[in-house]
Amino acid sequence: MECRLGCGACCIAPSISSAIPGMPNGKPAGVRCIQLDEHNLCRIFGQSERPAVCAGFKAEAAICGQTDQQALDNLIYLEQIT
Repeated sequence: MECRLGCGACCIAPSISSAIPGMPNGKPAGVRCIQLDEHNLCRIFGQSERPAVCAGFKAEAAICGQTDQQALDNLIYLEQIT
């Protein structure tokens, strides 16, 4: 499955403990990544500064669902139970 451009759920819902440019201590769950632009696209996609955890995320139907909101809800749920 390919990511839905403009979804951004994986850049909002989960916590990221790795440093992100502009967020040296990572980001808490539910906080929008500073590198997510107004169209919900990653400003550092494909660049070496992008955290490995972000680059390693692969879209899957079971997680991303049919809509951006389903993806956000699913990732919020997964973050809460882990």
